[in-house]
Amino acid sequence: MFDRLKRRSFLQAVVAVAASTSFGCSDDDTQTHDGAKYFPQSICSGDPRPDSVVLWVRAVNPDNAGADAPVRLEVSTSESFSSLVLDRSFTALVANDHALKVKVTNLSPRTTYYYRFTFETGGQKYTTATGRTRTAPAAGDDVAVKFAFASCQDYIGRYYNAWQRLLQLDEDLDFVVFLGDYVYETTGDPSFQSGGDTRTVKFSEPEKALKVGTGLRAFFAANSLSNYRDLYKTLRTDKIIQKVHERYPFIVIWDDHEFSDDSWGPNATYLDGRASELQLERKQNSERAFFEYIPLDNTNSAEGAMDPAAAPVYPNTRVYRDFEFGKALKLAVADYRTFRPDHLIPEDAYPGRVAVPAQLLAVALPNLPAPVQALLQSETFAYVDIDAAEHAVQKAVLQGAYVQQAMGAGLTQAEATEKAGSWVKGGQSLFYVNQVLTAVNTARVAAQQPAIPLLSATGAPRGLAYVHMGKAGLFGIQGSRYIVVKPIYDLFSRLTYGASQGATEDVLGQTQQAWLQTQLQATNTWKIVVSSVSMTSMVFDLSDKPDIGEATLRQAFYFSVDQWDGFPTKKEELLAFVRANQVKNAMFISGDIHASFASEESGVPTLTAPAITSGSIKELAGLAVFGAGYAPNSPIYKYVVTQLNESLMASNPGMRYVNGDEHGFVVMELKGTQALASYHLIPSSEVAKDYSFKTDSELAAKFTRVDFRIENGTITKL
Repeated sequence: MFDRLKRRSFLQAVVAVAASTSFGCSDDDTQTHDGAKYFPQSICSGDPRPDSVVLWVRAVNPDNAGADAPVRLEVSTSESFSSLVLDRSFTALVANDHALKVKVTNLSPRTTYYYRFTFETGGQKYTTATGRTRTAPAAGDDVAVKFAFASCQDYIGRYYNAWQRLLQLDEDLDFVVFLGDYVYETTGDPSFQSGGDTRTVKFSEPEKALKVGTGLRAFFAANSLSNYRDLYKTLRTDKIIQKVHERYPFIVIWDDHEFSDDSWGPNATYLDGRASELQLERKQNSERAFFEYIPLDNTNSAEGAMDPAAAPVYPNTRVYRDFEFGKALKLAVADYRTFRPDHLIPEDAYPGRVAVPAQLLAVALPNLPAPVQALLQSETFAYVDIDAAEHAVQKAVLQGAYVQQAMGAGLTQAEATEKAGSWVKGGQSLFYVNQVLTAVNTARVAAQQPAIPLLSATGAPRGLAYVHMGKAGLFGIQGSRYIVVKPIYDLFSRLTYGASQGATEDVLGQTQQAWLQTQLQATNTWKIVVSSVSMTSMVFDLSDKPDIGEATLRQAFYFSVDQWDGFPTKKEELLAFVRANQVKNAMFISGDIHASFASEESGVPTLTAPAITSGSIKELAGLAVFGAGYAPNSPIYKYVVTQLNESLMASNPGMRYVNGDEHGFVVMELKGTQALASYHLIPSSEVAKDYSFKTDSELAAKFTRVDFRIENGTITKL
């Protein structure tokens, strides 16, 4: 039996222990319980500033899912919540899918805060896990800043072992930058997503989803608001990603898969130009879900509950924003997708169509090296006006061949005929036209029909056609978004950029570009630009590979022109601005391409993070090359897949590091004029394995670390 003194001491100890957990006692001594049932996506925080942060929760009572959910938010500088800086009630609205964002203001700089939400039902109180967040240092504070950056976390058939490793390291981070592809809009795209019963996304309203493809290659993509909400809800049921969000504030920007792969504005690309994919409502649905589920403040909200429905969506969206972390860092988070134009080479570009006629090509010729001038004046670049009366027979044959091919690609005869009329006209490359006529003649001769005369290059003007840039088929990504001939594409880019007064590559839009240039001239020690796609140039230079038998393949190719490589003139203009204004300690960080790069692009350091889970660039290149008919023992497969790292390294003189087959994240610490970056990498073969049930040592053994120092515009591997 306790005496009075011992009894009091015992009770005090019990209260102290209870208060130190998320299931401790509230101010009215009512016990709280684990609220996972009512907070299925846990909590998260984002957009930390010196005096504010955004806190997020999704609260729903599954026994009354059609009702709004009243919750209580507590914020404290103490993990025990012994004293509160905020204690306030809010409502998670059905209209917002029960998602609630709260902007908390009047906070202290560089301070760690703890927060939790509570839901009461049936006389019981249920609480979330305890979240931890941190505000930014005050302007001018001379302190080191440490953060992680990552991208591309496909959920289907994959596990978040990289996030688990970050948790295991327990880095003292100020924040995490997520560079895009937070969710993937498809539920089973066979080109890159693996299946399985345990890691799938099921739409609550599948009838509203967008069906893409046919037969065994058919899959569904999010389309309605409920579809996009399902993506976020499913992903955030993962316990590992919940813990990462509970521990660190995130700064998030979207890329393409939050809406649609390789998108530009409200346009998708699944059909590769077979039909228009302008999808305004779908784009707006994707943005509404993003604003509901991501803890960001892109509207300069006042304190309190934020209304996702009030956040402007396309075409009035603005998600680019900047952050200041003391003296050390100005972070400019750019939006690459919203304002950009279409890819320079349309997916449905007719290979023979002349994109740069003789008059425009003549502008560039005098400034080109003599061997290049000679090449561009050769018969390879000759073209004719196919609309000329003397070419009527050839035009009819070309249009007929187009219609036949287009119908084979799935178009109706009417659709194919309309497209043939729009593409097979005007300037047409003889290099391509005569190949088509030769193929037609082969069939005609076999059918004992007279051959169609080929067209002569004698006296013909010279120009650049899409075929010269690698476009071989009517519809497809090769020669449009991927694998384009670099030197011809660069010339095409430069000439059309000038002729359009920059409109062809107005990637950021004029307002955002002016904003970005202002950020680059900030007085902070480091000016880091967050770009969802990589600034690193990815080139396969096969021009000196004698074992490649096809002459058309012995050239230098851009791997992806959905990246900044696709707008080379604008890219160089932006880098030239950095040089011309003598911007010190500028840097670009990016993701999207599922590979790790470290390069110096025109003297500006550029770091690209690998994917958290999504198929590595080496895996995707392997599928593409094999699908194009090149066996693993072929020279093309060797240079593009087997030796991918070596090929990319050799083709870019500024490249300092390439790793195309591992997943992970990057941790960066800024100390004065020195930045230290560490890549934490796990082989892509491990992404389908769930390490959450394994020991810390088993997971740690799968990771390697690669360190770099960035100083005075130079990247040094340590």
